[in-house]
Amino acid sequence: MTTVIAELTALDEHHEAADLITKIWHRELLEPGLIRTIAHVGGYVAGARRGGELVGVSVGFFAGDGHLHSHITGVLPGARGGLGQALKEHQRAWALARGVSAVSWTFDPLVSRNAYLNFHKLGARAAAYLPDFYGTMRDAINAGEDTDRLYVVWDLGAPARERPERGLDGAVVLLGRDGDEPVRTSPAPRAGARLAVAMPPDVERLRELAPATAGRWRRAVREALIRSGETGHTIVDVTRDGWYVLGDET
Repeated sequence: MTTVIAELTALDEHHEAADLITKIWHRELLEPGLIRTIAHVGGYVAGARRGGELVGVSVGFFAGDGHLHSHITGVLPGARGGLGQALKEHQRAWALARGVSAVSWTFDPLVSRNAYLNFHKLGARAAAYLPDFYGTMRDAINAGEDTDRLYVVWDLGAPARERPERGLDGAVVLLGRDGDEPVRTSPAPRAGARLAVAMPPDVERLRELAPATAGRWRRAVREALIRSGETGHTIVDVTRDGWYVLGDET
């Protein structure tokens, strides 16, 4: 089935976008009037349709320095499989057409498919780790846990393309996994070493079936990424099977 991605400009489309966001997160996060206002003042409001049905949406606004901040992007679970990347590529083309050279956004560092898209496929860079950034949230996805986020910046000067995976060969494992459980290791990160930090295999399942385990992953990943940042390491890649690869490369 053909997928069409385009700006959403009409009032009924903004209501449709708000309804889709509510369907994905099981709570109203953006009301139609706010989406309407963002579009009216020149922000980014786009949607993906399959067979006429809206199945993906992305909303962004301009930050103080003129870059675009992508506030929310969501895809119905049954429509995933490349659609998130297609929305980001549409966003990139939209921004470049307006002379914008960078896009920023936040995402949950425990969701490995998003980490893989953001770092490996798009080539975004980590700008900051933000513990409990949004505080308490009441939607079905985030309720009941700390809302840590990675703040990333996407340099639009280079074309979006998938790079060869760097892999874990020779990397010092700061955080591993044993089944569903995080496993901390003793080595302290040191300058010059490549590091590896595991993500949970399926954090959405853990949140539903084993919230205490999901909480242990939250604390363990937070500690590992913050510790590695203190020694000058940054995320240079993410593997398809859910590992952050860190280096002190420029």
